[in-house]
Amino acid sequence: MTIPASHSAQVQRLVILVSQYHERVTGRLLEGARAACREAGIPDDQVDVVSVAGAFELGVAAAAAAASDNYDCIVALGVVIRGETPHFDYVAGETARALAEIATRELIPVGFGLLTTDTLEQALERAGGTAGNKGREAAEAALHALGAIQWLLADDD
Repeated sequence: MTIPASHSAQVQRLVILVSQYHERVTGRLLEGARAACREAGIPDDQVDVVSVAGAFELGVAAAAAAASDNYDCIVALGVVIRGETPHFDYVAGETARALAEIATRELIPVGFGLLTTDTLEQALERAGGTAGNKGREAAEAALHALGAIQWLLADDD
């Protein structure tokens, strides 16, 4: 059987975690994610927005959100811009690993909206510029995954 594309997620509450670092970029990602939620019919009062200091903190905040049992899905938004040190590799890799681990361990969709770019200009292009809005895409992906999970775990008896 194939899950119908029209199967939509039933959302009681969703959290968007957003890094304050590079707020010019993450603010645009947040706008895109909120727009996707509204278009999916989720009222603003069912969406919590929680700020964290930087991208690295998205993992622990997502773990706390999942552990709270208050949320149906999580959207994580941040940006890491390559610099002259290996900092980029550690932060980007460990954040991605943490978010994936939380999603699979807790069976909660985590929309991955972490931009990893070489320049600020590339980040801005992916946050509402010519490359679209990856915050919107992360929210859409989380909602799509939630619909699939709900369908897979449904007790049809």
